[in-house]
Parts: sequence; C-alpha cells; structure tokens
Amino acid sequence: MSPETAPETAPDEAVDPCASSAFLVNESLGYLFPAALRVAAVVGVADHLAHGPRTPAELAEATGTDPRNLYRVLRLLATRGVFEEDTGGRFRLTAAGDALRTDAPCSARSAVLMNTDRSMWLPTADLSRCVSEGTSAFEHLFGLPFFDYFGQDEDTADVFHSGMAAMSDAENGPIAAACDLPPSGTVVDVGGGHGGLLLAVLDRHPALHGVLYDQPHVLAGHRLDTPGTAGRWATETGDFFTAVPKGDVLVLKRILHDWEDEQCVTLLDRCRAALAPGGRILVVDAVVPPGNAPHQAKALDLLLMACLVGRERTEAEFATLFESAGLKLARVVPTPTVLSVVEAVAA
Repeated sequence: MSPETAPETAPDEAVDPCASSAFLVNESLGYLFPAALRVAAVVGVADHLAHGPRTPAELAEATGTDPRNLYRVLRLLATRGVFEEDTGGRFRLTAAGDALRTDAPCSARSAVLMNTDRSMWLPTADLSRCVSEGTSAFEHLFGLPFFDYFGQDEDTADVFHSGMAAMSDAENGPIAAACDLPPSGTVVDVGGGHGGLLLAVLDRHPALHGVLYDQPHVLAGHRLDTPGTAGRWATETGDFFTAVPKGDVLVLKRILHDWEDEQCVTLLDRCRAALAPGGRILVVDAVVPPGNAPHQAKALDLLLMACLVGRERTEAEFATLFESAGLKLARVVPTPTVLSVVEAVAA
C-alpha cells in the first residue's frame, strides 16, 4: 500500500500488518497541510478567489508567486476541501475555505497565521525535549519565556493577539450566551485581550458594566469603543498575579491553560479576593473529556506543552485548582464551541 492510498483512520487488528506502516507514514506527513494552509493565508489566495474561480497562473500573477509551485500547494489544500479544482484546471473557494478570506465574517486568516507562525511551529518540532526534560521548548529556542518574548517582539506579539482575536470572534457569541450573568453589576474580563468576549457580553446585557483588564500594549488594540457600549466599560492595566479589579463576575477565558497549577492557584486567589459577595468566577477553557475520542483540547495541550508551562485540564483538575484557592466548582456549562464555562464560587 502506497502513502497515497494509506488509510485515514487506524487500521483494524485483522488488517494486513503492513497497513499499520502505511497509516503511520501517512500520519507523519500531516504537518504539510498546515504548512500549505499558511502559504495560502500569507499570499492571500482566498481573497483573489472571492469573485470566482481562477487558474493557478492567474492566481500567481495576482499574488506575485510562482505558478507551478502555487499549483502544488493548491492541489494539496483541495484534498482537504479548502479549495476545489475543476476539470478546466481552475480553483474555486469552497464554503469550508471561505473564512480564509481577510474580509470574511469570522475570518480565520489571522488565526491560521498565528497557529503556523514560527513561534508556535518551531517548538512543536522539539516536543521530545518537553517529554524528556519536563520543560517548555520555547525558551530553549527563543531565549525567553513565551509571554516575555512577545513583550519585546512587537511584530510577533501582533500576530499572536490578532490571531487570538480571530479565534475568539467565532466563539464569543455562543460563549456569552452560555454565561449565566446577573442583570446588573460589573463583569471583569481578566486577561481579556482586545475585549471581544466582553463586548459580546455587554451587547447581550445592556445593564451590565464591564472592565477589560490586561497589559498596556494589549489594551491598545481593544475593540470596546462602540455606540452600544458607550459609558459602560473601562480598561485597567496590571499584573493579574498581583491584583485583579473588583467585580460581581470575573471571567478568565483561555487564561488558566497557559500556566502551571501553582500560578493558577495564585491567580484564582487574587480573583477570589476581588469578588463581590455572592460573586462568581467563570473560567472559560477547554475541559478535556475522558476516553479515546478526538477533541481539539488534546491537540492544543501539546502546543501548550511546547510553548508554555500550562496545560488543558479535566473537570477533576479544575476542581482541585479551585479547592486550593479557597473556591469550589459549582458547575460546568458546555458551549457549542470547544470551550466550556467552568463556574467557581467561594468555598
């Protein structure tokens, strides 16, 4: 069996044992798809297909690329449904690939560029170091911890924060709908980036006030200044391991998974101290399910291993963190996204 005909799922035990070899070889080539996807995002192929199919030569002229090599990239992406080649050799943009357009609703382009940036890509090639030494590969490669490096490299930081905002755009609405929020009071988005989730919350709850809390260079790109939120929000800067603004509800979206347990407990302790009486902490993170079924959190967990010091956690692991910080797990609310809302209250 050749790699071209290798099965996409693990072979059954009754299958020819050589099928295992073909399956594993095919799996080892999987990194080439995101590499090709990055090429398409960088040169803007999807933007040039927005008004209809074009040949590789036409696309190459529009993007300033080599037509033969661009065709090879497009051909691979067509096998995964991002583009589709017709019998005349023209490529069209599919519904699945539409979000690669820069101006698409919920465009994924910035997220693709972030996930395939060398700051993410290179450490994953050194996962064996993480396993053998129990450390992140990022600092070994770049000389600084993940967030320290971004703090001194403006271009890479922009890629990261734009990418995180793009990832969030598709999930903020459903997450805001899943959050059980009071009719009035203050919601603090701790480490809230550009404020996409807080904006979705304020849009849904016109009597709430919001505080976006993050580092100054991050808050410079916030998106809260809209007519519908006028007078209902503020930004605050600081170190969330030191103090957190007071509020009725504190939200931590994709924050705890960046950090080790000890750091998470410190942060949660600061949040508990900032809670109004009867308040709640909403941890918005992936909750790793048991069993062998695929789940995006199981893949992202390896990215965290390579680049940071944190990890994705199970429900039981969240409960343990909360208990160590004087909190207790109230409930886990699934959302239509890969993330859940893990509610904590004072113990």
